[in-house]
Amino acid sequence: MNQVSFCFDKVKKDCLKFIKSQETKKDRFKNKEKMIKSFLIPLCFWVSNKVDEKKPYFVGLAGGQGTGKTTISSLIRIILIKYFKLKVFRISIDDFYKTRKERINLSKKIHPMLLTRGVPGTHDVNMMLNFFKKIKRKKFKRFMLPIFNKAIDDRSEKKDWYDLKIKPDVIIFEGWCVGAKSEKPSSLKKTINSMEKLKDNKQIWRKYVNHQLKSKYKNLYSQLNCLIYLKAKNFTLLQKWRLKQERKLWLKNKRNSKLKIMSKDDVIDFMQTYQRITQNMFRYMPKYASIILNLNTNHQIQSVQYKKK
Repeated sequence: MNQVSFCFDKVKKDCLKFIKSQETKKDRFKNKEKMIKSFLIPLCFWVSNKVDEKKPYFVGLAGGQGTGKTTISSLIRIILIKYFKLKVFRISIDDFYKTRKERINLSKKIHPMLLTRGVPGTHDVNMMLNFFKKIKRKKFKRFMLPIFNKAIDDRSEKKDWYDLKIKPDVIIFEGWCVGAKSEKPSSLKKTINSMEKLKDNKQIWRKYVNHQLKSKYKNLYSQLNCLIYLKAKNFTLLQKWRLKQERKLWLKNKRNSKLKIMSKDDVIDFMQTYQRITQNMFRYMPKYASIILNLNTNHQIQSVQYKKK
C-alpha cells in the first residue's frame, strides 16, 4: 500500500464526517473520496515537507466567494492533524473584519461603500499583523483571536473567540482576497459593474481599496510561506455558488429571526463589491500562487498545479 492510500485509510472517516456536516438534503458533495485521495492528501504531503519545527508554517488559501475555502481548508487541517500529527490552526481573514461600528465610521469618513464588509480596508490589519508577530515568538504566550459572525454582521462576543493555547506547526489563513495584489491606477478608471458606476463614479472607493492592497495588505501577505488558490472558471459561477451558500445558511438558521440572511438580489449586489479584485485574481494569481486547484463547473477539483517555490 502506498503512502497516499495508507493516509486515506487513516483520515477517511473524519473527513467524510466533516463533509456530511456541511451538506443539506439538496446539496450533496460528489466525488468526495476522489477529492480527498487524489488532491488534498498529496497537497498535505507537500505542506508537511515544508514544515519547520522552530517556527509556524503559514499557508495562505484563497479563492472567490463560494469556491469552498472553508471546506477545503478544514479538510486539509483534519488530514495534517490526523495523519501527520501536526498542530494546525485555521482562521479566516473574515474573522478580522472591523466591527460594524468601525465600518460605520469608515463609511462616513472615506466612502459609504466601506460599510459593506469584504474588501481590503474593511479588515483590522493591525490585529492580523499582531497575530502573525505573536505566533512567531520563541516564547509562546496564550492569546485570543476574534470570530466574526456574518449572520449578525459583527464580531462575536469575546467569550466565543478562538483561544490559542499552544503554538501551531501550521497556520491556515484563508479568505477570498488572501494574496491579492493591487491594480495599476490607470485600470481603476473603467467601471466594471453597475455598483461602481452608480456609487463610485469618482473612484474614491476603488482607489482607497487598491491603496490598501498596495500597502498594509502587501506587507501582511508577504509573510505567507505558500499560497493555495482555488480557481473557478468565471465570476458568474461564483455568483451561483455564493447563492447556494446563502441558501445553506438559511436552511441551518431559519428559526432564528435575528439573522441577516441575504436575498438573491442582495447577494448579487454584495458580490459586485468583490468583482474587481476577484477578476484581477483570475488573471494574475495563477502566475504567483504555489498551488492552483482548478475547479470545474460542478464545483469539484478538476486538476492541480504545483509551482516551484
